Amino acid sequence: MDDLEAMPDDGNRYELIDGTLYVSPAPGTRHQKVQLKLAIALDMVCPPDLHVLTAPYAVRASRSTELQPDVLVARDEDLTDKLLPVAPLLAVEVFSPSSVLNDMNNKRAAYQRLGVQSYWVIDPEELSLTVYELDAMGVYSRVASVKGGEAFEAERPFPVRVVPRELLGTLAK
Repeated sequence: MDDLEAMPDDGNRYELIDGTLYVSPAPGTRHQKVQLKLAIALDMVCPPDLHVLTAPYAVRASRSTELQPDVLVARDEDLTDKLLPVAPLLAVEVFSPSSVLNDMNNKRAAYQRLGVQSYWVIDPEELSLTVYELDAMGVYSRVASVKGGEAFEAERPFPVRVVPRELLGTLAK
């Protein structure tokens, strides 16, 4: 964990999952646009006792795991000045070409183990949003998948309407 804090500020994202270091390059334009527009959409309807934060912001629930979701929602009482030491209510990953396998396998499993109630993945190339929520057994189940102009009406962690195409604005193909 101390080594992770000593990583260079070189534009890369450094994450630790069960003691294994993962390095991701800086995200591209479509990724950045989706991340920004989703954070704004969530923040506009976020209840006052919750916060919407974007990467880089650490979720460090143990010394062997530190994740940086692209967007997260956390309780006010759970945040420290530097990081979130418990599971967020929502973690969102926006795919980059180099991140799909990690986001869908390692990170999804890590978020599930942490007890993140809702995990969303957004593909800015396909203009799709897939939503996973923990079931009664603590396992992610896919509860929604929308594309293009289709809307997802979220209830967790609070009501919000998300349309993948709208997250890209003028960059949508």
